[in-house]
Amino acid sequence: MCGIVGFTGNKQAAPVLLDGLSKLEYRGYDSAGIAVRNGDKEPEIIKEKGKLKVLAEMTDYGRAVEGCCGIGHTRWATHGEPSAVNAHPHASDDLNVIAVHNGIIENYQELREKLMKHGYTFKSQTDTEVAVKLIDYYYKKYAPLPIEAIARSMVRIRGSYALCVMFKDYPGEIYCARKDSPMIIGIADGESYVASDVPAILKYTRSVYYIGNMEIAKLEKGAVTFYNIDSEVIEKPVTEIKWDAESAEKGGYEHFMLKEIHEQPKVIRDTINSVVTEGVVHFDSINLTDGEMQAIEQVYIVACGSAYHVGVAVQYVIEELTSLQVRVELASEFRYRKMTLNKKSLVIVISQSGETADTLAALREAKEQGIKTLGIVNVVGSSIAREADNVFYTLAGPEISVATTKAYSCQLVAGYLLALQFAKARNEITDEKYEALLQEIYSIPEKVERILEDKERLQWFSAKLINVSDSFFIGRGIDYAIGMEGSLKLKEISYIHSEAYAAGELKHGPISLIENGTIVIAVVTQTALTEKTVSNMVEVKSRGAKLMAVTTAGNYFLEDTAEFTCYVPKIEPMFAGSLSVIPLQLLSYYVSIGKGFDVDKPRNLAKSVTVE
Repeated sequence: MCGIVGFTGNKQAAPVLLDGLSKLEYRGYDSAGIAVRNGDKEPEIIKEKGKLKVLAEMTDYGRAVEGCCGIGHTRWATHGEPSAVNAHPHASDDLNVIAVHNGIIENYQELREKLMKHGYTFKSQTDTEVAVKLIDYYYKKYAPLPIEAIARSMVRIRGSYALCVMFKDYPGEIYCARKDSPMIIGIADGESYVASDVPAILKYTRSVYYIGNMEIAKLEKGAVTFYNIDSEVIEKPVTEIKWDAESAEKGGYEHFMLKEIHEQPKVIRDTINSVVTEGVVHFDSINLTDGEMQAIEQVYIVACGSAYHVGVAVQYVIEELTSLQVRVELASEFRYRKMTLNKKSLVIVISQSGETADTLAALREAKEQGIKTLGIVNVVGSSIAREADNVFYTLAGPEISVATTKAYSCQLVAGYLLALQFAKARNEITDEKYEALLQEIYSIPEKVERILEDKERLQWFSAKLINVSDSFFIGRGIDYAIGMEGSLKLKEISYIHSEAYAAGELKHGPISLIENGTIVIAVVTQTALTEKTVSNMVEVKSRGAKLMAVTTAGNYFLEDTAEFTCYVPKIEPMFAGSLSVIPLQLLSYYVSIGKGFDVDKPRNLAKSVTVE
């Protein structure tokens, strides 16, 4: 949520800032601004409510703003309504300190009152302006040293933040500070960059540093120095980002979401191949041994949103293949639960960004209780990747669209591979079954390709849903988990009210909502549960529902019940979710397009939820 970009170097900063911010639009925002310094001249601060395009036009796409050092921001309103006044950057009254900020300062009112007693006034309603003036206060009260002023402020601030600060007395430098809000720093020849996420600077450099919690960084042209909270210099390793710049571009597709849907065969294959060699799963890179898997008695899968839906699906697979007990928990609930975890547990946290605030907090809670942790993440060097005991990296590449597709699919296949390896390590599967299931996993990318080659019928059916106000998804077992994801996709990008129910729960309340014309989408891929789900489909049809079915090839009898049937290739039912979710992704995409919405940036949503 929110986006930060900073640059100092030898070229004009404003075009770089605007370009970087455009790569972060997927994070969600309601206003944008930049501040640029041109040597000792007075800095220029330009900010406005609305889309980044407004800011770009105000500055002639950055050409009207001179200076080689600057910071920029796209704001998601938390404290104060969306407006030009509340937009970042914020500055002290004399422009001595200028800053942008992601996160939430919890004690901003207390700090604001303190500063007002020292003569400070406030123009905005934001917590960020409080941070700026607190830094200014300490800078002027003590020796005028940026690191010292920022460190003293960090001690006083409660909450989460990623701060980028410029000081009048240091016109070519940018100072950064971080606590529980993501930020990366990139270096190229004579140039330094800072951003909230990799896509903003991928075009310029792939050599990055990850600034840790309660750390400070000083950016100069082509150089960066890191400090701890005691203002002592510390060393940080450089990380090379493997993503290429083109992977963060649309590549000829109308929208990132459609591009990312079509990238799924490749990234699923890449994720499989990252741990499978010559027909055997190797977890050397994950650092999870067979002995450790044998010792585990309980598995907790903890996640938010679509990643939570992955956990629900993977729960069925692990429990079918092993004797392990599995619980799936919403991270926002898990972190506040008062429960004692089994010491022989494994807590698996799933997050595309590796920075999801609730999931990260849940990870830390598990570690405090001495529980072994495993992160399934997509971003190398992210907070979860650094803090988890073990890491399974999905190889989805940069995912720009707010609605996840390819990251979800990679997380799902990572879960299958974990389940399979657990079964083998614990001697709960025969070699023949192991090899057969691995071949089924290998077949997923090619079968997804076949679904994507035949999407015209889905596009046709989606036109019938454009004016629908309510919809329901039903399924049993893994089909229910996939229905949850399909429902979320439809509601988040088309704004159609949608709910997913375990089909067996219909008689316990939801069926009262079914009336003539209600859209019900049934997922039917679990062979042992097909008859039961068909019975539920008949129940809702008899009450006037219009039915769509997503099912496995061969189940042609469903056409007697469903108005529209979409078939996916045959596969081992445990892994069918990887195929049945694809039509639901496409359906949501086409409905949103038909309604004229911005598919990649749905209202009120952000890609990475990095504050509670």
